[in-house]
Amino acid sequence: MAEDGLFAPWTVSPARTVRRGHFWIPGERVGRGGATYQRGPMYVEWEAPQTVTRPYPIVLMHGGGLQGTEWFDTPDGRPGWAQRLVEAGYAVLVVDRPGHGRSPFHTLTLGEMGPAFSYEGGERIYFPGDDGRHTQWPFAADDAQAMDEFIAGYGPLPADLELSQTLDADRMAALLDRIGPAILVTHSASGPDGWLVADRRPALVKAIAAIEPMGPPFADIPNIGPMRWGPTAAPLRFEPPVADAETVRNAPPGSLRLPSLLGLPILIVTAEASAFAAASPPTADFLNVAGASAELLHLPDHGVHGNGHGLIYEKNSDQALAPVLRWLVERTETSN
Repeated sequence: MAEDGLFAPWTVSPARTVRRGHFWIPGERVGRGGATYQRGPMYVEWEAPQTVTRPYPIVLMHGGGLQGTEWFDTPDGRPGWAQRLVEAGYAVLVVDRPGHGRSPFHTLTLGEMGPAFSYEGGERIYFPGDDGRHTQWPFAADDAQAMDEFIAGYGPLPADLELSQTLDADRMAALLDRIGPAILVTHSASGPDGWLVADRRPALVKAIAAIEPMGPPFADIPNIGPMRWGPTAAPLRFEPPVADAETVRNAPPGSLRLPSLLGLPILIVTAEASAFAAASPPTADFLNVAGASAELLHLPDHGVHGNGHGLIYEKNSDQALAPVLRWLVERTETSN
């Protein structure tokens, strides 16, 4: 911050030579009152190094109520995971899920909005609180300006979680149809989208890294909605086929399979001091019993300590990315 109160971020950010752009994945046309509207388009922003050295692009999917900006600069002004992955040689695409950020929300086409995101909700989810292990949150709890800027990126989710996930997965499937095989990296509420996208386009999803995905299976997530289909709110294609979510809930373990996830590299990442980390082992268990091969990566086991649910933009975000990046290279490149 300059002495006169002005701050120009470009004066302290390193110069980069990249290619970048954006495009839209359109939604379907719907008729309302004699007029035609578009429902749930998805904004896509991309960036790539001058020379792409990795075999597959990475698509970054943001958490609940937020937008793709959570993958960009961190709250304390450092480069986020999007830039670091570009520096590692990947073409990187960052989406605003339908009804979030630059992907417009209107109740006429997307239905009722969920509740607004409160400052208190942000503190409960991200701040250290009484957990002395949580040391990496990037700004002080009494830094009102930093908190204002952090909360500014949040908006309401669609009240219908099943519809929201269905739109996410449908638009993501269309994105993969356009760009070809890719790696998905999800965070929090977009975690179920990863399983749904792979279910729709198993040949085009090369790996999924889910950062503290929303769960556990069959949970009713406060202010968001119920995960009626186990690890998702929207239907998955089980074998043998099932007609309703209650059948999935009551099925004996191992009796239902998810053939689209068979052989797909899946990594589920958890943080040391996150209250949300406990949801991930049951999610991995559900997927694996259904035939997947999901692996758990607990950051402290890799020397990365002090993180909460916002690990992708905490003070040691570069260190948190390192074991994830190693896993991606090992699972998507070493066998080529």
